[in-house]
Amino acid sequence: RWGLALRRRWRLRRRWRLGTVVMAIDTLAHHRRTWRVLWRHLWLDEHDAQRLLGPAGLARLTERVRASEAHHLGEIRVCIEAALPLRRLLAGSTPRQRAVELFKRLGVGRTVGRNGVLVYLLVADQAIEIVVDPALHAALPPDHWQTVVDLMQQHLGAGAVEQGLLAALDRVDAMLTQRVPAGVPGGTNPNELPDEPLLL
Repeated sequence: RWGLALRRRWRLRRRWRLGTVVMAIDTLAHHRRTWRVLWRHLWLDEHDAQRLLGPAGLARLTERVRASEAHHLGEIRVCIEAALPLRRLLAGSTPRQRAVELFKRLGVGRTVGRNGVLVYLLVADQAIEIVVDPALHAALPPDHWQTVVDLMQQHLGAGAVEQGLLAALDRVDAMLTQRVPAGVPGGTNPNELPDEPLLL
């Protein structure tokens, strides 16, 4: 009996030690991932976002937004952020939460016709988000924007950032042209938001 009890105690102690080691490894791995994320975000700034596309690429994106808005009533805003602000990073904000925050802060959700769309790229995480005014979003299939994000992600994975953003703008343009066409030539179509990509 004593031998059996000792063997059981030894097994329990071994399992407890093994569990402690596993927990320590998981904790260490988590901290390493956390530090990698922090370092990636702290290393990048808006100059990195600018270098990613260059003046010519930014000019092409600007012209694409301008040309798109000429034939529909929608308002498109492109935002390229190198990294999350430190306070957002420490708070555990996701790229989606940051995109929604910028959608509101930049006035994309306050257009007269409730027709704003934000195309957001977070460079540090290679994350893409598209935030659409609820008035437009309600009229679309639930997975509509996910297909656009997936397309952009493919381009990003291949290092083709500009092509990914242009592809997204083409999809946004098609949706806005269908939902809120410009109407008669010469009609009122104010430009409520800047056409130039915002670099943060």
